[in-house]
Amino acid sequence: MAEKESSPPESHADLQRPDEVERIEAPVTWKAYLMCAFATFGGIFFGYDSGYINGVSGSSLFIEAVEGPGATALTSSHQSLIVSILSCGTFFGALMAGDFADWIGRRTTVILGCFVYVAGCVVQTATTVNNQSQALGLIVSGRLLAGFGVGHVSATIIMYMSEICPRKVRGALVAGYQFCITVGILLAACVVYATQDREDTGQYRIPIAIQFAWGLILGVGLFFLPESPRYYVKRNNHEAARLSLSKLRGQPTDSEYIESELAEIIANAEYEKKVMPNTTYFGTWAQCFSGSVWEAKSNLRRTILGTSLQMMQQWTGVNFIFYYSTPFLQSTGAISNTFLISLIFTLINVLSTPISFWTIERFGRRPLLIWGALGMLICQFIVAIVGDTVGFNHTHLNDAGDQIADNIAAVNAQIAFICFFIFFFASTWGPGAWVVIGEIFPIPIRSRGVGLSTASNWLWNTIIAVITPYMVNEDEGNLRSNVFFVWGGLCTCAFVYSYFLVPETKGLTLEQVDRMFEETTPRKSAQWKPTTTYAAQQAALEKHEDA
Repeated sequence: MAEKESSPPESHADLQRPDEVERIEAPVTWKAYLMCAFATFGGIFFGYDSGYINGVSGSSLFIEAVEGPGATALTSSHQSLIVSILSCGTFFGALMAGDFADWIGRRTTVILGCFVYVAGCVVQTATTVNNQSQALGLIVSGRLLAGFGVGHVSATIIMYMSEICPRKVRGALVAGYQFCITVGILLAACVVYATQDREDTGQYRIPIAIQFAWGLILGVGLFFLPESPRYYVKRNNHEAARLSLSKLRGQPTDSEYIESELAEIIANAEYEKKVMPNTTYFGTWAQCFSGSVWEAKSNLRRTILGTSLQMMQQWTGVNFIFYYSTPFLQSTGAISNTFLISLIFTLINVLSTPISFWTIERFGRRPLLIWGALGMLICQFIVAIVGDTVGFNHTHLNDAGDQIADNIAAVNAQIAFICFFIFFFASTWGPGAWVVIGEIFPIPIRSRGVGLSTASNWLWNTIIAVITPYMVNEDEGNLRSNVFFVWGGLCTCAFVYSYFLVPETKGLTLEQVDRMFEETTPRKSAQWKPTTTYAAQQAALEKHEDA
């Protein structure tokens, strides 16, 4: 008998039967859902800030403000600098956000980012046509400062939302963040389209100034939302975590639902502390890279997964469309109203994204990324092949000296397949990549892991924004439609990547995702079912120790 009592459980499965592990979840109220959904508003100014520069960089008065009177286009170097500097600031803001999120909280970090962003908007709005060098300096410094704010928000809001949302709708609500990004891009396109014919500096200053409102709405609104309960658990403030969870689920603090969910969060945090005992500042950063790349449950593998997933999202080439479609289409001479076409692109982006609210919970994260990449690569290659043979790349001069497409039908076909590409991106990779990075990291490194992943997004965003003008501008690489061969090849990489490396996290709590990484591989993850909980394991071990 004594020998039997001294034997610990042989495996996780010994602790609880598979049919007993499903924690009873609270019937979340609509008020609680709306509280979680409000955080998605952070995507509005992320999208708006990314979207307005596409139209503004084609604004005649903005071009003259930066390049001088009589200029008709931004130079490649100035266009590259102005577009990419926001992403540069966002890269560093995202890296810093991980530390702030652990020091002052997830919600407070987002609020701080909002007000830094607002300050950047004020600097950008001061750009005038009176002084050429001053105009360039103001727009660049303002976008750099705004970038720091966007970095804080984009890195932290995903983690905040993942930590506060009920698991069964977590994917849909986090996908709502991407939807708000598309709404922001659409709003930017609408404002630019409405102001393009103005004959004063409002032509470009109005689109810039409107950003102020988005940062203010989110920053003030978050004061009324609770902090993440997982942040409080990380800080060993369990009572504050209980109160926060009660508000988020719309249940009394002593409810069995709250007790159950809080117990699992606490047990998981205790387990992670034992696995990763080094909690010093530099130790936590080092833990993001601990373990082997071949070990499925290692932190290094999760960090590589998060950073590479965001890299792949940028490799799809979607920001080429939203950053450069206006000047690119202008350079081809094939489209008479390029602002309208850009507006159509953004409208498709907005209308396609809500599809993911249902599909990401119905089919899962992994299938969306696989089939989305396949759809994108097919569209990209069709655009490239048609353009190189009979489309964008083939124009002639008319009697007025303007570039005219040789084959209008072929150009229209290219526009159509660019729209199909946007549809595939917006309904799959756009929201899917953000959802996955918010779910894969354990509590001790979650803030820094999500920060690194978001920083990767902005690093590659910066790189693509810098090099694209040199690839497509007439006085540089002049690839024209052939640039879509590049994006198509990279979408092929995304297809292979998602098939072999992306795990399925649908329907799991953040704590169960940790367990899934320990017990299965990405290709088999969709079949994995939880066989125990951290709370059950801890209770069994305590019972064994008492015995």
